[in-house]
Amino acid sequence: MATRRRAAWDSASVRRLRHHMELTQEQLADELGVRQQTVSEWETGAYRPRGASERLLTIVAERAGFRYDSKPR
Repeated sequence: MATRRRAAWDSASVRRLRHHMELTQEQLADELGVRQQTVSEWETGAYRPRGASERLLTIVAERAGFRYDSKPR
């Protein structure tokens, strides 16, 4: 089994993923099963995704073809 590179989910990468997927904060929150406020807090840097949310973001990103090292548009 190949080793996956662990994504470092900071505020900018969460925002880039959401923009890549062309979703609002509320739509991404629904996709992840979290509150819109949680996505907002991740994007402002108040909190970082961790645990199950971090893993779920990684899965969603991989399925959406999101490159972690991609630069903002």
